Amino acid sequence: MGTVEFRNVSFKYPLSEKEALKDVTLKIDASEFVVVCGKSGCGKTTLLRQLKKNLIPYGRLEGEVLYDGENPAVTDDRKSAAEIGFVRQDPDSQIVTDKVWHELAFGLESLGMDNSTIKRRVAETASFFDIQTWFRKNTDELSGGQKQMVNLASVMVMQPKLLILDEPTAQLDPIAASEFLRTIHRINREIGTTVILSEHRLEEAFVMADRVVVMEEGKIICDDVPAKVGTYLSGEPRNDMFLGLPSVMKIFNEIEPSGESPLTMREGRIWLESFLKDRIIPETMQRELPPEIRRQEQGKDRRESKNDEQGHGKGTDKSNKEGRKSNKDRIYAIEAKDLWFRYSKKEQDVLRGTDLRVPKGQWLSILGGNGTGKSTLLKTLCGVIKPSRGDLRTGGRISMLPQDPRTLFTEITAEEELQEALYDKNESDKEKAEKTEKMICLMELQEIRKMHPYDLSGGEQQRLALGKVLLTEPSIILLDEPTKGLDAFFKRTLAEIFMKLTEEGMTIVMVSHDMEFCAEYSYCCAMFFDGEVVSADAPEDFFSGNNFYTTVSNRIAGKWFPKAVTYQEVAGCVKAMM
Repeated sequence: MGTVEFRNVSFKYPLSEKEALKDVTLKIDASEFVVVCGKSGCGKTTLLRQLKKNLIPYGRLEGEVLYDGENPAVTDDRKSAAEIGFVRQDPDSQIVTDKVWHELAFGLESLGMDNSTIKRRVAETASFFDIQTWFRKNTDELSGGQKQMVNLASVMVMQPKLLILDEPTAQLDPIAASEFLRTIHRINREIGTTVILSEHRLEEAFVMADRVVVMEEGKIICDDVPAKVGTYLSGEPRNDMFLGLPSVMKIFNEIEPSGESPLTMREGRIWLESFLKDRIIPETMQRELPPEIRRQEQGKDRRESKNDEQGHGKGTDKSNKEGRKSNKDRIYAIEAKDLWFRYSKKEQDVLRGTDLRVPKGQWLSILGGNGTGKSTLLKTLCGVIKPSRGDLRTGGRISMLPQDPRTLFTEITAEEELQEALYDKNESDKEKAEKTEKMICLMELQEIRKMHPYDLSGGEQQRLALGKVLLTEPSIILLDEPTKGLDAFFKRTLAEIFMKLTEEGMTIVMVSHDMEFCAEYSYCCAMFFDGEVVSADAPEDFFSGNNFYTTVSNRIAGKWFPKAVTYQEVAGCVKAMM
């Protein structure tokens, strides 16, 4: 049947000062599609892991957790493996074999199924997921999106009744993420599998759901259909999770606080078309945004002052405009020319003549699809790998936050992780303690400071790892997907931290799939494709006019306001027409 029930469930991790779950009562019927959302550390992952026997966290549990009327902790191992599928955030964490076809067959072989049944199930699953063309590929040759699709297929070949997904699109580029979510929706609608999806990216997942469950500090604060949940979060005072709502709902609620909001990009465009049909849009607004609207975007003024003062390097250079320094007067933190790199002689080049210049105090965001070489570029810039040819110059100490924050963890508690970053510093114990405490407060880790790093949620691990990197006091920081697993509310805090660091002279180079975040806060955005930087510009110029690599807000309103790339800018433009 696939029914799930939580009855007054509370849970507390060892050494934690707070409960991860507080008196949670929730029922999910068979074949429902339920999205669970909330700020990082609100208890989403803890809630989902209670349903999978081999993933149930260690700690003190009160209340009842039931799957088809039975406690998952005592469910037969075979039933748990076959009927409850779980897909996690990191695509690499679930792949256990070397070939795609073997990955699909592995679970069935483990259950002892006969060869004929295995072949039939693998064949129909591969066809359903349209992976026949790379069926015999090595798993380490796949892109992030392909790996995650294989993870999903290897779960679905078991024909589970319940499919649980914990932030499955966090490391995927926008196109791969959309394809993955559409596949999940198809599984639910065509096969009838019960789906529970934990997600921060709500643009698409929100409208797919039958119900949306919002969690806050271990409690369920709202459980309803998407439209009513949006109305609840938009009410006064606005909930912090308002920032995580689909862009169309945020635009609507900025303009018409009452009434039923459109849910999809298509509905939003139709609503806006109707709203603006009798209004004449000034020609100047179609070319650029008025200053009073630009100022509504957080960080916009600082971004423009950086651009005016320093411009961008080659690969990130904009044409010189009046008032900007000439190239010879700029101080560059990173200068890379004609970088080439391949991982082995038999493989193709990953970096193909990459040119990049980043001024000191710049915040550059690099976007592009999975497998295009973005992470390889960061590893090259920080010296982890050496280019086969080309010239690279960097000014100052470089630190890097890798895509998997767990690679930085070596200690027993979150607090000790931060202390470890200061181990080699020639400072007194008092100074180290003060710096550690300041970073705990800055990264909002107060309530989890005594927890083991591996017991933290994905977003909490990301904050802890970033805090550890910042304590090394670099002048250049390289970030590989720093916003994955973070809720929309903390992203704003993170942006404020980054902007303050750039004002103090730090240079930030960030690889990201989070277009909304890059559009709202970055000083410059660059597209990385086929091993090189192919374009770069200020966000309002970089995102305008694109079909795929742009924000949802620009897709909705780009016809009327081409330079509006955030929901605040779109709302500001519409209000100016009222």
